[in-house]
Amino acid sequence: MITLGSSSYQPFMQMRPRHRREVVEEILDIRVLTHMDILTRNQQTDLTTKITDAKHQCDIVQSKYDLESKHLNDLKNRSLDDIDLKKLNLKKNNDAQKDYLQKVQKLDNDYKELQDSIQDKEKVEKKLKELSKLETKIETNLKTHERSLKFFEENDSCPTCTQPLEPEFRGEKRAYEKGKIVTLNDGMKKLVEEITKVEDKLLNIDKLSKKMYDIQIEMSKINTSIEALKNHSDNLHNEIVLLENRDKDTTKIEKELEDFKNQLEETKNQLGQVIEEKKYVDVVREILSDRGAKAKIIKKYLPIMNTLINQYLQSMDFFISFHLDEEFNETVKSRFRDTFDYNSFSEGEKMRIDLALVFTWRAIAKMKNSTNTNLMILDEIFDSSLDNQGTDDFFKIIKKMTNENIFIISHKGDILFDKFTNIIKFEKEHNFTRLQNV
Repeated sequence: MITLGSSSYQPFMQMRPRHRREVVEEILDIRVLTHMDILTRNQQTDLTTKITDAKHQCDIVQSKYDLESKHLNDLKNRSLDDIDLKKLNLKKNNDAQKDYLQKVQKLDNDYKELQDSIQDKEKVEKKLKELSKLETKIETNLKTHERSLKFFEENDSCPTCTQPLEPEFRGEKRAYEKGKIVTLNDGMKKLVEEITKVEDKLLNIDKLSKKMYDIQIEMSKINTSIEALKNHSDNLHNEIVLLENRDKDTTKIEKELEDFKNQLEETKNQLGQVIEEKKYVDVVREILSDRGAKAKIIKKYLPIMNTLINQYLQSMDFFISFHLDEEFNETVKSRFRDTFDYNSFSEGEKMRIDLALVFTWRAIAKMKNSTNTNLMILDEIFDSSLDNQGTDDFFKIIKKMTNENIFIISHKGDILFDKFTNIIKFEKEHNFTRLQNV
């Protein structure tokens, strides 16, 4: 057994409970059960997938079987009298379809005639827009001349230069403006009449467009009816063919049903085998889990571990009650103290606990595997936080191991020379380590 120095060695009590468990499982040689559990878990997942696939396959085959069974029953329940009835319905559908086609043709002709009647719609709309612009222009001119006439009727002098306006000049201007107003009013009257005609024509075009839209709706309804009649006729035709070939189809379907039945039975047998296999795997998984066989083995050795740990602690004059539970969480009790944990101790006390655990694991490994090692190497154990009393207590344990070859590596050799029976000293010279004669 080799105990490494503090630079790379992590004491058992500084590990997480999960990692502590892994160490103990390795010592008890039950780590293989964890690997087996991982393999079993993968096998369990694969079997679950196979069960899902098998159930899905059973559902598919069952659905096909049910569908074909219904089809077969329908064929057997049909009589030859149905053929004549279906042929009669098929003839009615064909006659109705011809009538609908004639109506569609007539509506299509009406639509084309109306379409020809409204070809000049854009031209009419353009003309109406031009007439509206012209009306606006005439209205503007009319207002201008009316203002000018009013000015010459109400004023006898220029409001800007205050010079008097000659009566003759005013008379000529009033006559001119009145003539313009009469001319513009006549033009406006004719323009309004023309606009009314164009608007009436455009209104008539809109009525024709509405009629064309109604024709399109009617044609769409008829086409939908024709499509429905066609689908119904196709179904009637297929049913007539099925009835006429009933015997041939019945034999074929019965054979297919037999194949489906055999396939379904085979699929169910495969599903049963996979489910049965998964039951065994589930049981094995339960045994291999942390709550199964490993827990039983650990539970068996746990009292021995706790007893050995406390014995080694007492050998080092550290009188506490140290207890590990099945999850390897520690409970520590001391006389006249409440319950506390590992981190509550000083570094020297922690070292005593760590050493007690090291010796305990060595003893458990020997007990579990029926083998023992006569070699122990302790690297820088005395160079850490172990005090003089702790060192003396530790040597009490070491001296009891009379059949062991124990090597202790330390940088405090001069202080500890009197505690060793043999000393091997090394020193570094020119970056090389060499053995010194002692």
